[in-house]
Amino acid sequence: MSVGVLERPATGSPPDPTTGGVPARRAMMRWAWRLFKREWRQQLLILLLVIAAVAAVVVGSAVAVNTPQPANFGFGTAQDMATFVNTTKQSDLKSAVAQIAGLEHRFGTVQVIENETVHLPGSTQTYQLRSQDPRDPYGEPMLQLLSGRYPTGLDQIAITPGLARELNLRVGSTWSQGGKTVVGIVQNPQSLLDEFALVAPGQVANPTQVTALFDAPGVSPGSIGANVDTPSQNGTSNPINPKTIVLALATVGMLLIALVSVGGFTVLAQRRLRSLGILESMGATDRNVRLVLRANGVIVGVVGALVGFALGFVAWLAYRPHNEQSAHHLISTLALPWTVIVIAMVLAVVATFLAAGHPARAITRVPVVSALAGRPEQPRQIHRSFVPGVIALVLGFVFFSLSGAAGNGGGVIWLIPGLVALVVGIILVAPFFLVLLARVGGSAPIATRLALRDLSRYRARSGSALSAISVGVLIAVVICAAATARYSNVYDYVGPNLAPNQLVIWSTNGQNGNGPGPNGPIGPSGTTPSPSIQSQLATVHSIASTVDGADVVELDNPASSVGLQNPSASGRQWNGQIFVATPALLWAYGVNPSSIPADVDVLSSRPGLSGSGVHLTYGGTSGKDGGQLVGPGSGGGGPGSANTNGCSPGGCLAHPVVQEEGQLPTATDAPNTVITMSALRRLHLASQTSLDGWIIQAKSPLDTTQITSAQALAAANNLSVESKNDAPSSHEVVNWATAFAVALALGILAMSIGLIRSETASELRTLTAAGASSRTRRTLTAVTAGGLAFLGALLGTVAAYVGLVGWFRSNAVEGGLSDIIDHIPWSNLFLIVVAMPAVAMIVGWVLAGRDPAAISARPME
Repeated sequence: MSVGVLERPATGSPPDPTTGGVPARRAMMRWAWRLFKREWRQQLLILLLVIAAVAAVVVGSAVAVNTPQPANFGFGTAQDMATFVNTTKQSDLKSAVAQIAGLEHRFGTVQVIENETVHLPGSTQTYQLRSQDPRDPYGEPMLQLLSGRYPTGLDQIAITPGLARELNLRVGSTWSQGGKTVVGIVQNPQSLLDEFALVAPGQVANPTQVTALFDAPGVSPGSIGANVDTPSQNGTSNPINPKTIVLALATVGMLLIALVSVGGFTVLAQRRLRSLGILESMGATDRNVRLVLRANGVIVGVVGALVGFALGFVAWLAYRPHNEQSAHHLISTLALPWTVIVIAMVLAVVATFLAAGHPARAITRVPVVSALAGRPEQPRQIHRSFVPGVIALVLGFVFFSLSGAAGNGGGVIWLIPGLVALVVGIILVAPFFLVLLARVGGSAPIATRLALRDLSRYRARSGSALSAISVGVLIAVVICAAATARYSNVYDYVGPNLAPNQLVIWSTNGQNGNGPGPNGPIGPSGTTPSPSIQSQLATVHSIASTVDGADVVELDNPASSVGLQNPSASGRQWNGQIFVATPALLWAYGVNPSSIPADVDVLSSRPGLSGSGVHLTYGGTSGKDGGQLVGPGSGGGGPGSANTNGCSPGGCLAHPVVQEEGQLPTATDAPNTVITMSALRRLHLASQTSLDGWIIQAKSPLDTTQITSAQALAAANNLSVESKNDAPSSHEVVNWATAFAVALALGILAMSIGLIRSETASELRTLTAAGASSRTRRTLTAVTAGGLAFLGALLGTVAAYVGLVGWFRSNAVEGGLSDIIDHIPWSNLFLIVVAMPAVAMIVGWVLAGRDPAAISARPME
C-alpha cells in the first residue's frame, strides 16, 4: 500500500481566497432564482406592494398626462397658426385672403380651414360647416374618417357622429340643407365635442372664421401678426406638472415598499439560515452569500415591476375609452409617459435590492456553525441618536411652513423636501420609541413584558416595520386632516355640486327671461329672441315628467345681489349663490316657514356658518354668481364693501342672524344657503326677486339616458342642465385614506409579527417546555402586534400634524392655524390610532397559540 504525501508550497503561505469568478456568481444567481420559486409565498406581500405601486403609476400617470388637451390642439402638425374671425364681411374676407397669400409667399405651404357657424333646424344648438382638405399635411391630427369616405364633389358632405344622431342621418342619407349626400362619418380626434359637417375645399360661402396652419421656424409669432399663435404659448410653464407629481408619489411609495421589504427579506434569510450555512461550509464567501439574497431582492423587484406594468397596462386599456369620453379627445393606446413608468419600475427594483441588502449583511455575520445549527445571530443593538430624528422633523415643519407661506401655486415645490424630511425623521426616531415602549411595560405581566422587550431587542429589524407603518399612517393622516379642514371651510364650500337624484335647470336668458340668450335662432334683426318664463317653465315640467316621482322646486334669486363675507382680513371668501327662502322652497325640503323666527336673516346647511361672524352684503344688480364681494381692508367703497372696522352703511349687515338648517341640501350648487323673506323686507328688497332656475329632485339617482334627454329638451328652449359631477365628498376622501392606512398597517404587521416571532422561536420553545399555556403565547403575539400598530399610528399622526400645523399656520388663504385645529377628524383618527391596534391585537390573539412544531430543537425544512 503506497501513501502519497503532498509537499508544502514553496512560498509557505496559503493561496489567496477567491469568490469563484463568473461561474460562482452564475451559480449564486441560479440559487437565488430557485430560492424565489420556493419561497415566493413568504414574499407575497412584497410582490403585491410592488405590483400595486407600479400598476398605480402606469394608470395614474397615463390618466394625469392624457386628460388635458394635447399640446398641439388646434394646430395639427403645424407650429404656427393664424386665425381670422368675423370674416362674413367681404372686406374682412379679402383682407384674410391677402394675409394668407402673404404667409404662403413667405413660409411656403399653408393649410386653410374655413368654418361657418350654422344653427340646427328647430334648436338652439350650433355646428360648424367646415371646409378642410384631408390630404393637406398639417391638419391630419384634427380629422379622422370613421366610416365611408371624405367628400370630394359639390353634392357631398361628411358629418360627425353627434350630428348624425341629432339629425337621424347615416352614410347614404340626404342632407336636408342643400340636398347633399352624406358620404362619410368623421370626427376631430383632438376634440370629441367638435360637431361639424365637412365639405370639399372652397364650399363654404360665408365663413365666420378662417384658420391658416403653417410653419415659421425661428420666427416669433409677434413679428408675423397679432393673430398668430404657437402651441408652446398654449402650454403651461409650471414645473409642478402631472408627471412630476406622479413621480414624487411613486418615489414615496417605493420608499415605503423598501421599509416593508426589509422584514420580508429578513424572514427569508432566517428560514434559509441552514441552507446558507451549508453554502458557506462548501466554500462560498460572504460576498457569494450576500449575492444570493441581493439577487433574490432584484428578482422580486423585477417580477413585481413586470407584473405590475402588465396589470397596469391592461387596466389602462380597459379605462382608456372612459378617459377619452371624460377628456373629450382620442388617446392613443401607447400614449403613456414612458419616462415616468420606466423610472418607477427601476425604483421598484432598487427598493427591493436595497431592502435585501440589510439582511444580506446581517446573515454573513452569523458563524457557519451557528448557521448550520439554525441559531440566528444575536440581536444587534443600534445606538442611533434621537436628536437627528427631531432635527429632521423640525426641518419638515420649516419646509411645510415655507410651502404655506408661498401659497398654493409656488409653494408646492417645498412640499416634497418637507415630506422627505418627515419620513426621515420617523425612520430615525422609531428605534428610540421601541426602547421607550419596553421601559413603560417594565412592570407589566411577564408575557406582555417579554413581547415589549423583544420589540426593543430586535429594534434593528422591527424598527423598519414600525417606520413603514408610521409612513403609511403619515400619508393617510395628512390626507384626512387636510381634506377635513378644506371641506369644513364654510365660506369657500367644496364638494359634489348636486346629489345623484338632482338636476338643476338654469335659465340662460337675462333677468326675468328678457335678455338675449346665447346660441339662439337668429332673427331678421340679428338679435336672439328669448323664450318666455312660461315656456321655459313648461319645458322644465316636461323634463320632470320623464322622471318618475320627480318634484320641481323654483329657485328665486334676489333682484339686488346678496352675498356673505368673511369678516376676517385673511382667509377664503364666500363662494356660491344665495337664493330666496320662498315658502315653496322651504316646504319642498320639509321646513315649515312659520317655524322660522322673525329675526333670522339667513338659513344655511353649511356647518359652522352660524357662529362664524359672517357679514351680509347686499345692493347692486343680480347675477348668478351673487354680489361683488370686496375683501376687508381693500379700501373698496360702495354697497357691498367692507373694511376692517365693520360694514359700510346701507350695503352691509354686520353679524346677521344665521340659523343652521340641516334639512336644506348640502351640495355646492343646490340651495344650501338662503335669505329669509323677513330679511328681504328689512333690507327693503322684498318682492324683488327674479327666477334664476329650477331644481328637479327624483326619488332615485338619475341615469345617463335621463340626463341626456333632459339636456336635449332644455337646449330647445334656451335652458342649460347641470347634473352631478365627479367631485368626491369629504367622507369619501377621508374614509378611503383611513382604509388605506388601516389595510397597509395590518398587512405590514402580518409579515412583521412572523419575523419577530420566528426570531424568538427558541424562547417560545423554552416557554412551552416550562409549561407556558397557549394564553401566554397568544398574549405574546397580541401585544407585539398591538404595540407596533399603536406606536406606528401615534408616530405617523404626530409627524403628519407637525407638517400640517406648519403649512396652515403660514397659509392665510386657508384661514390660518384654526382651520386645522378646529376641524380635527376625530372619528378617523380614532379608527387609526385606537381601533386599528385593537384589531391587530385581536387578530394576533386569535391566530396565535399553537404549540411549536418541535420543543427540543428547530425542525429541519
